[in-house]
Amino acid sequence: MEGAGYRDSDVLLHWVPVEEAGDSTQILFSKKDVSGGDSCTSEEEPTFDPGYEPDWAVISTVRPQSRHLEPTRGTEPSSPRGSWAFTVSLGELKSIRRSKPGLSWAYLVLVTQAGGSLPALHFHRGGTRALLRVLSRYLLLASSPQDPRLYLVFPHDSSALSSSFHHLQLFDQDSSNVVSRFLQDPYSTTFSSFSRVTNFFRGALQPHPEGASPDLLPPPDDEPEPGFEVISCVELGPRPAVERAPPLTEEEWAHHVGPEGRLQQVPVLKARIFSGGLSPGLRREAWKFLLGYLSWEGSAEEHKAHVRKKTDEYFRMKLQWKSVSPEQERRNSLLHGYRSLIERDVSRTDRTNKFYEGPENPGLGLLNDVLLTYCMYHFDLGYVQGMSDLLSPILYVIQNEVDAFWCFCGFMELVHGNFEESQETMKRQLGQLLLLLRVLDPQLCDFLDSQDSGSLCFCFRWLLIWFKREFPFPDVLRLWEVLWTGLPGPNLHLLVACAILDMERDTLMLSGFGSNEILKHINELTMKLSVEDVLTRAEALYRQLTACPELPHNVQEVLGLVPPAEPQSPSPPTSPLPLSPTRAPPAPPPPEDTAPQPDSSLEILPEEEEEESAES
Repeated sequence: MEGAGYRDSDVLLHWVPVEEAGDSTQILFSKKDVSGGDSCTSEEEPTFDPGYEPDWAVISTVRPQSRHLEPTRGTEPSSPRGSWAFTVSLGELKSIRRSKPGLSWAYLVLVTQAGGSLPALHFHRGGTRALLRVLSRYLLLASSPQDPRLYLVFPHDSSALSSSFHHLQLFDQDSSNVVSRFLQDPYSTTFSSFSRVTNFFRGALQPHPEGASPDLLPPPDDEPEPGFEVISCVELGPRPAVERAPPLTEEEWAHHVGPEGRLQQVPVLKARIFSGGLSPGLRREAWKFLLGYLSWEGSAEEHKAHVRKKTDEYFRMKLQWKSVSPEQERRNSLLHGYRSLIERDVSRTDRTNKFYEGPENPGLGLLNDVLLTYCMYHFDLGYVQGMSDLLSPILYVIQNEVDAFWCFCGFMELVHGNFEESQETMKRQLGQLLLLLRVLDPQLCDFLDSQDSGSLCFCFRWLLIWFKREFPFPDVLRLWEVLWTGLPGPNLHLLVACAILDMERDTLMLSGFGSNEILKHINELTMKLSVEDVLTRAEALYRQLTACPELPHNVQEVLGLVPPAEPQSPSPPTSPLPLSPTRAPPAPPPPEDTAPQPDSSLEILPEEEEEESAES
C-alpha cells in the first residue's frame, strides 16, 4: 500500500502494489486445478464473491501481460503499476475477507456497499493484520464467529475527522525518500505516518463528558450486530511485577476469629488467601468457608447447628440409592448408568495418591458414595465424567464424607455449567478466553489462527476441571483455594490459562508447530508447570489489563470490572468443541465396538494408552 489520504470529507485508502523484481505488470493470477493437475493461467482479473472463497494463488511470470486492465479510480494510466492500483473511500466498504491460512501469500478482499469487490490486496511479506489494525482506527470491524475470516464494516462518524486531517500531510518527507523507505519496509513506512492521528481516533471512540462537542461522539446506531466480536486497537502498558506472599498460617487465621467464633475482617482474610494460599493444616477448616458450606458471618454455635442439619439431609439422600434393590435398578437404566460410570471413573481417579491407592482402599468407597449421593441431590445433572476429579482433592483435604459432600456441592455451584449437555458455558468461556488472549497477545492469536488452533479447543480440559490434570496434586490444592476466593475477579481461571499460554508462546511460535504439534505440546505440559509462577503471571496480566484506560467493554465484563450485559449471550468458538464429557446413558449402552467413545483428553489412561493417545 502506498498511501492513504483525506479528500472530499472522506477517508480514502489508496492501494498501489509494491514492485517486486521485474515489472509489476507481470503479476498474474492462477486458478488451481480442482482435479489436482497443473494450474492453468488466466490473464483476466478474477471476480471475488464475498460469500465464497475462490482457490486463487498469485504467481509471477516471465512473460509480459498481454491484456491491460482499465485504469481504476485515482490511478495514473501511465503508471507501471496503475492497472492494479485503486482508491476507495472507507465509507464505501461493506466487508473485508481474509485469505485462508497456509497460503504462500496472504491477501485481503475489500467488498463495497454496492456489492462488488475490488482487486485482491496481496501481501507477499505479511502484513494483513497490521493493515486491519490501521483500518480499525477508522472503522469498527466485527468478526463473525461462524466465519473468522470475514469482517463486517461499521463506519464511525467521518465528520469528526475533518478538522484533524485539515492540517495533516501524510507524507511530509521528501517523496523519493518515502518511496525508498517504502520499498524496504512498506508497512512500517506507511503505518508510521498514521501515528500522529492515532490518539485522535482513540479519543474519538471513548465516552465524552457532558458538554463535549457532539461531532466527536459516534452515532448511536453504529453498534455492531449481536454475536460479533468488535476488534479494538488496544495498547497495553508495561506488565507490572507481582510477588506472591507466603501461605496463610493457622496463627494468622486465629487472629481473625472474634467473639462467639465469628470471623472478622473477612475481605482482608480472603485477600490474604488469594495472595499466598493456605498452609496445609488450615485447609480442612478454611475450605468449608471458601466453598460456602459454612457462612463467613456465622458463629461457632450456628455452624454446629448447620452441620447437624446438613448431616441429616445427606444421609436421607444417600439412603435413597442405598435402598434400591438390584431388581429395581435393572428397571432404572438411568441410575444403573450413573452407577456404572461412577465405578469406572473412581477406579482410576488419583490412584497414585496414598489416600486412594490399593485395591480395597476406603477412600475409593467414599468417592463412590459421595458421587452417587450427588446424583440424588442434582438428578437433572447427575454424574458426568470429570466430576470425580473435582471431588478427589476435596475428600482428601476434608476427610469427612458429609463435609466433603457439601463442599463438593459448593464447588459444583461454581462449575456445574461446565458439565451441562448443551456446553453453552464451555463455549462462552472459550470465547472469553480468546477475547482476553487477543487483547493480551494478538500475535499469538494470529499464529494459532494460521495453524487452525484459533478456537483454543486444546484448553477445553483446562477449563472443564480447573486444571486438575495439569498440576501436581499439592499444586492443585493451592490453585483451587486461590481461585475460590473470587479475587481479583470472577474469571481468574481464564487468566491462568492466558498465563500458561504466555509462558509457552515462544515455544509454540518459534518451533513452527502445526495444529497436531500444538495439541501434543499442550498435553505434555501436564505436571511440568509451577503453580506459583502461573499464579504470579496471571495476576500480572490482570493488573496489566485493568491499568489500560482503553480496555474494551466486553473485556471489562469478563474481568468483572463492569456488570455483564443482560441477557449474556455465549461467545462460541469458531470451530467445533471436543466431544462432550461422557454422561450416563439413558438406556443400556450399545455393544462396545459401536458405543460412542468419551473424549480421551478427559480420561486417565494407563501409561501405554496415554502415550498412544498423545501420538494420535
